[in-house]
Amino acid sequence: METRSQPQFNQVLYEQDFYLWIQTTAKLLKDRRFEDVDWENLIEEIESMGRSEKKELKSRLIVLIEHLLKLMYWEAEKAYNARGWRNTIVEQRRQIGLSLEDSPSLRPLLGEMFPDCYCIAREDTLRKYQLSSDLFPTEPPFTLEDVLNSDYLPQ
Repeated sequence: METRSQPQFNQVLYEQDFYLWIQTTAKLLKDRRFEDVDWENLIEEIESMGRSEKKELKSRLIVLIEHLLKLMYWEAEKAYNARGWRNTIVEQRRQIGLSLEDSPSLRPLLGEMFPDCYCIAREDTLRKYQLSSDLFPTEPPFTLEDVLNSDYLPQ
């Protein structure tokens, strides 16, 4: 009767019980049983974690920009919604700050993603609320530094 090796067993475990796979992999690493680690899936998960961090940062930046745009330009709704928009701006800045505190190497990526995030935020907001395409400028009316600056809050 053929028995499975530990790495093969861990590969099956990965597909059947992800949480148990994580616990098993952590224990194998702590015990320095490197030959028994499911390296292929471990590497894939670590790379995925990095992509998730970047994706979350981009998502929060888009939401932040959306609310800055609404606060700056959407006069028809401002009286009723400005407080909520400001709350969202504060929260998104806080969350972005926490992400950068945990992973400072993400900071340079903000500059790279800012132009794309602005375009997405602009287009999404126009689409969501069926607003005129000329309500928001096609080029950002603020810098990335403004967006991240807790003292920058358009009236």
